[in-house]
Amino acid sequence: MSKHKEQKNSKSKVEPEEIIEQDVDVQVDKSDESNSGKADISFEEQLAAEKDKFLRLFAEFENYKRRTIKERLDLFKTANKELMTALLPVIDDFDRALNEIKKAEDDELFKGVELISSKFKNTLEQKGLTLMTVKSGDVFDADLHQAITQIPSPTPEMKGKIIDVTEQGYTLGENIIRFPKVVVGN
Repeated sequence: MSKHKEQKNSKSKVEPEEIIEQDVDVQVDKSDESNSGKADISFEEQLAAEKDKFLRLFAEFENYKRRTIKERLDLFKTANKELMTALLPVIDDFDRALNEIKKAEDDELFKGVELISSKFKNTLEQKGLTLMTVKSGDVFDADLHQAITQIPSPTPEMKGKIIDVTEQGYTLGENIIRFPKVVVGN
């Protein structure tokens, strides 16, 4: 490799701060000696300003990269949101069918439908769908539950608490895609 190519390669690996310092040195060398003290101060100020500008731009770009990576991951996590929302009534139908078959006391039919239901639910869980656990006696939280009605509480302890869950709620990742519908005691 020739000396010219070696010099060219070594120059291409120079850091941005070094380039700024080299430019300042060149500019200082060209200034006249009578104003060298005054010129040095202004060049130092310019250098500091350029370094500050560079660091801010670099930090802004790093923040942009982190934000876009996070948004992309969130998009992948919730890409199936519409599909999952459309399948929630099917899960409800499986639960209703299991309850009715249990009443009929047909064990073989119950086992078959339960097997299909559990496979279906496990597949959806692998894709990020989770059931929100809500039961009778939990404290009602308007941020997590959807009250469909209020009824007189059977006991004073049940006032402001969930009496019945009419429809289960589900989350996809960290987002609630369907709030549980509950009956609250007043």
